[in-house]
Order: sequence, then C-alpha cells, then structure tokens
Amino acid sequence: MDKNNKNTKTRSMISFDWAMKRLLRSKANFEVLEGFLSVLLCREIKIKNISESEGNKENKEDKYNRVDILVEADKKEIVIIELQFYSQADYFQRMLYGTSKSIVEYLHEGDTYDKVRKVYSINIVYFDLGKGDDYVYHGISNFTGLHTHNELQLDDQQKSLYNKTLVRDLYPEYYILKVNNFDDNAKDPLDQWIYYLKNNKILDSFTAPGIGKAREVLSFDNMSEEEKKQYLRSIEDWRIKESEILTALHKGRVEGEEIGLAKGEEMGIGKGEVKERYKIAKKLKNSGMPFDQISEMTGLTIEEIEKL
Repeated sequence: MDKNNKNTKTRSMISFDWAMKRLLRSKANFEVLEGFLSVLLCREIKIKNISESEGNKENKEDKYNRVDILVEADKKEIVIIELQFYSQADYFQRMLYGTSKSIVEYLHEGDTYDKVRKVYSINIVYFDLGKGDDYVYHGISNFTGLHTHNELQLDDQQKSLYNKTLVRDLYPEYYILKVNNFDDNAKDPLDQWIYYLKNNKILDSFTAPGIGKAREVLSFDNMSEEEKKQYLRSIEDWRIKESEILTALHKGRVEGEEIGLAKGEEMGIGKGEVKERYKIAKKLKNSGMPFDQISEMTGLTIEEIEKL
C-alpha cells in the first residue's frame, strides 16, 4: 500500500494483460490507455485506432513480434505495448524487432521516407530484464558530435517537414517498466499506474489521468458473470503454466546436478566438493564475474556455468 496513504481503501482490479486482451480495445474504454500513455509520455495522447492482438503476425513461426496491443495515436504515431511475465534472454532484440516490423508495415508501397512513423515501444516486464535497480527506463537514439558534444538537430526545412526539432525525435523510443522493482510508494501519477500494474489494485486516493475510468472499467465486481468465469479460468491456466515451468526448471536443475556429480566422481572429486564448486560458481555468476574466470576458479566448464 502507498506509504503516504496507509488508511486509504484499495479496490481489486483485473490484471492489465486481461484488460488489454478483452476490454481496452473497445473505443468506449480508450480513456484508460490514453491516460496511461499520457502520463508515461508526458503529453496528451489521443488514440485513433487499436489493432487486434498480433494482427501484423505473418505466420506461426513469426513469434518474436507478439505485440499485445498496437495503438495508432494522433500525429501519425504508433505505440506498441507489450507485457511479459516470464524471463526472456533475447527480449531486447524482441523490442527492436517489434518496432522495426511496425515501421515497415506502416510504410505503404510508393511512400517516401518522410512517411515513416514515429514508434514508441512500451514494455511492461515482470522479470529482471538486464541489470538495473530503477523501475522505469527510457531509451532514445542520440546523435552527438564526437568533438563538439552537441546534439544533432534538424535544419529549418526538416523542422517544417516533420514538425520536430531533434533528429532523435524521428527515431523509435523505448520504455521499460520493471514492475517488480517498484516499492509500492506511489509518489506521482506514473507511480499510481505502476502500483496498479504490480498489485492489480487501485487506491481510492489515486487521481492519475485515466485511473478513474480504469477503476470503473477494470473492477472485477463490475464484470458480467460470464466475464468473471473467463477471467478466473485464465488465472487458473496461468497457474498451470507457472507450475509446468517450475517443474521443468526443477527437473533440469536435478539432472544438471546429477551430471555434475557423476563427472566429479570420474575425476575423483567428492560429491560435497562438487556441490560446493557449483555453489561458488553460482554466486560468482550472479556477481557478474566473466565466465572464463569462474571456470578457471571452479573447474567447471563455461557451458556448465551458463546452465546454472
């Protein structure tokens, strides 16, 4: 709960991923996403259209562009909102792929390059993506002089053509919301949205743009009986998937330990020492030490260290 509002009542909401799939595509509910995007991008956003989930997916193998929601905003801008629960090592490339594909798909044959749309990639992740202790990250393409250190600007003709000032304004921008890093202390409107994303709850005191509509539309109690059944079924499906993943991880961990112990016995190393080497290697890996140094210190192969 918000540390500054300890006695404030909270209201349980449905999860944001369910909302994006089922409720927020309706034009009547655009206000929710418009509020969230306006707070994040620090300017008023008006939605023209929302594409179907994975609407620009070409085939079953084209899995890395799993866009949860794709928004056409005013000023001919595209906003991609993706939500990811499970760890994905190549997620940064997935972000790049999603923005690149959207740019190409919205450039019609025969269009000149000035018709390329500005893309915002918003990524709501519930795993520890990269190394960093903040909960909101913003990425841009900066063009800076190597000698003058000045940022490259558009000339007068380009400013008139694009209605922008800096070259970076033409390129995709990336936002990463590392929800689990948030400390639940909502200090500003963006924090209020992140509080909801993390806890599926909205405090009565929250006043961020769009949050009032979210409180109304995303309330579990306000759903029909059929919608409630579908939502609860989706939660159960998620639990089953989570259990399957945990089971697979445990099985892999056990098999890896058995292989390591067998290898240790072949080398004349006791089980206790082998386990200790794995324990040390795991700590060193978490500390960020290069794998080759860990291998030299513990006697484990780089492949074994990667699997820890």
